[in-house]
Amino acid sequence: MSRKEPGFTERLQTAAKAKQAQLEKIQATARGNDAQSAERQAARVETETARQVRAAERKYANQVTAERRDAERAAEKARQARAVTEEKARKDAERVAQVEADAALKKDQKAARDSKYAARKAGARRK
Repeated sequence: MSRKEPGFTERLQTAAKAKQAQLEKIQATARGNDAQSAERQAARVETETARQVRAAERKYANQVTAERRDAERAAEKARQARAVTEEKARKDAERVAQVEADAALKKDQKAARDSKYAARKAGARRK
């Protein structure tokens, strides 16, 4: 081997020095980034807090919407039940009125028949 080419130990030492230099560079950058890291961490915490607040607001809004929708459904069911009851009462009233009208018609028809019969009988007695 010529003296210009580094030997194995020299290469190991050079590699170790390069690794140490890179480590020192990273540590120096990390120390400089501590302030930035703290700022980023604070921003992350703030973002997470805002996200949790928005999620809570969304959950509350969904709950209010669901309660309102349930109340509207209950009101609609009550209105429909009331409409069915009113319709049934109206039909019952119509049936009763129809029965009364039929009874009154039959009574009038019977009265008309009876008066004709009585008139015929009275006319037959005169002859």
